[in-house]
Amino acid sequence: MSILSCLMRSVSGRKRAACRLGAIVLPLALLAPVAGAQEGEGDVVYVPTPQPVVETMLEMAKVGPDDYLIDLGSGDGRLVITAARKHGARGFGVDLDRYLLKLANDTAREVGVADRARFIEQNLFETDLSRATVVSSYLLPEMNLKLQPKFLTLKPGTRIVLHDYDFDSNWTPDEQKILEVPGKTVGDPGKSYVMLYIVPARVAGVWRSQVRHGKSAIPYEFTFEQEFQFAEGMVRVASRESRIPEFRLAGVRIEFSARLIVQKQTLAHRFAGQVKGDRIEGSVTVGEGAARRTQPWTAELVTAGVIGDGVGRPPRQYRHLKQ
Repeated sequence: MSILSCLMRSVSGRKRAACRLGAIVLPLALLAPVAGAQEGEGDVVYVPTPQPVVETMLEMAKVGPDDYLIDLGSGDGRLVITAARKHGARGFGVDLDRYLLKLANDTAREVGVADRARFIEQNLFETDLSRATVVSSYLLPEMNLKLQPKFLTLKPGTRIVLHDYDFDSNWTPDEQKILEVPGKTVGDPGKSYVMLYIVPARVAGVWRSQVRHGKSAIPYEFTFEQEFQFAEGMVRVASRESRIPEFRLAGVRIEFSARLIVQKQTLAHRFAGQVKGDRIEGSVTVGEGAARRTQPWTAELVTAGVIGDGVGRPPRQYRHLKQ
């Protein structure tokens, strides 16, 4: 993937510079663990993602035959081509460097995946990502941050996998790995960082549902505050309010627990389900031990809220400390 070649025109307004891989270009270059930066003409540097990192990115994103991958700044195309060859995925890469685009399309044809992997000249900030189930990039933090709002509008469950650089925000990865990459001289020499983010469903706002207790269906009202994939809130049962401790969304999957006072009893509740737009469908388990019972549970969105971005708050990993 190219770290800068697809960005210079849109970010700085400077003339796009062509890049080259160097003196030797091989049709199967995508299989070689090239780790160093290579100079392009002008002020652009093309930095290929080492092949072991490509493999790890695809594994972490669980790429498979049903996936559509879009690679932003695709360089020589190795990530999309590997996804097509090894995992049966489809997709495309975007870049502004015509030499690299030709190399990527030629390689896709030579290894027999041109019907599933293509590469186009396009500004990544203008790329339509709506088809993607997986998005990948090797971009600087400020570029990732500029793309973050666009990523958050993607279908919940979409996986975003980044190499070396995160969003430089309070959006924390759902999974991350550090790889030893001998010969890598850019970034943190000898190491690569891979970060996986899963676009969360939107639950911020007010939801209403009913839970059956004996012969009575009792109204429950949930108010959720959300910051990326983390949410917490309050639930009102009759005139009593109880806190919902922070929980983590996994794409459309929602699970949370609370101890609620219902009909003068304090009862453990475990809610689980899937967010389907303005509706949650799943189950709720009430009680503990032999008295525990599970029943279907649905909730309807009444008033939508806004997903917070954590601006002005300390990073999540430090919030347990006194500030």
